[in-house]
Amino acid sequence: MDRYIRKYGKRLYGLCMTLCADKHEADDLYQDTWVKVIRNFDSFDTSKDFEPWLTKLCVNTYRDKLRRISRSPFLSFMSNESKDAVFSTAPAPEREDYSDLYAAIDQLPEKMRLAIILFYFEDMDISKTAETLGIPPGTVKSRLNKARKLLKEVLTDETDLRL
Repeated sequence: MDRYIRKYGKRLYGLCMTLCADKHEADDLYQDTWVKVIRNFDSFDTSKDFEPWLTKLCVNTYRDKLRRISRSPFLSFMSNESKDAVFSTAPAPEREDYSDLYAAIDQLPEKMRLAIILFYFEDMDISKTAETLGIPPGTVKSRLNKARKLLKEVLTDETDLRL
């Protein structure tokens, strides 16, 4: 396992940081992903590449976390006023300086955002992105196309868009 961590750890951590945009959450996601790798290593098909399988575990772990958060009773508010009251008293998380492009990507629907992150930031081709997300390559192309169109609409200066 140490060999895999040395080979893929840095890239996996970069993906975790891209998905979470918060160091503590990225640390948790990174650790949770490696725990799942250890638990599920017997199901890994050694005739295939390890990296797409690892990335898929990470993305699915991230999605599971989002689902758990969305079902959390702490996020169920009786009204918008009660939600605003809670959020106004919570300290804002410290975020690194993001460009307009990163902010626009963060606003994309989750399906498009994941396709953009894997394809552009993780340098996966269409087929590896499709394999990682468990969708057909044509769906990846469609999501990337829609995401680029949305990003063009959101960004005020299209020269910032270097996709």
